[in-house]
Amino acid sequence: MHCVDLDFVANMWENVGMFMSGFFFSGSSVAKLDEKGRFVLPQEMRYGLVEEGKCEFVVGLGLGGCLTIYKKSAIQQIVEKFKQNQHIAKFQKFFTVFFSTLHHTECDKVGRVNLPATLRSAVGMDKELMVAGVMDRIELWPKEKYDQHLSDCLSDQSEGFAKMMEEAFGLLQNPVVSEAPAEPVSSLNPLYLNTAPTK
Repeated sequence: MHCVDLDFVANMWENVGMFMSGFFFSGSSVAKLDEKGRFVLPQEMRYGLVEEGKCEFVVGLGLGGCLTIYKKSAIQQIVEKFKQNQHIAKFQKFFTVFFSTLHHTECDKVGRVNLPATLRSAVGMDKELMVAGVMDRIELWPKEKYDQHLSDCLSDQSEGFAKMMEEAFGLLQNPVVSEAPAEPVSSLNPLYLNTAPTK
């Protein structure tokens, strides 16, 4: 009979977190939802979610029709930022929907994540999804929608994306110091992910 080394298991996520301090999310993969609304999160992405020795995170609404997996530290920064604007009338419906649908969760022992029916329905997620790493977060897209976005962006006619890409790489040499507030990208999440720690 084989015994499990409980001390080893208890320290595993803590050790993972130490080695992932410079980690950022990237890459994409296809996943399938089972009959209970679960999918397997890639192992490398699970490692990137580890904080203080625990792989716990939050799933919520994201921009453009996706769901987003937020690290616990990132969601705390979002909360602090939103608190500064909680009395602005035009954001009240957004705050209600966003926070009432946040799902605090973790992976099970085989790496599966459960997505509540409310969130799946909100973005039209059915059987297949794309799991996309985007710097400090993981985006979950209905596969058909992701494929269409990718096709549109990479098509020869997508001059807008080419210009956006050029400007984004330009930020590496010429960071934007100040800029007039831009039109919100989505009415769903108007203050999305300004997660720089407040001073």
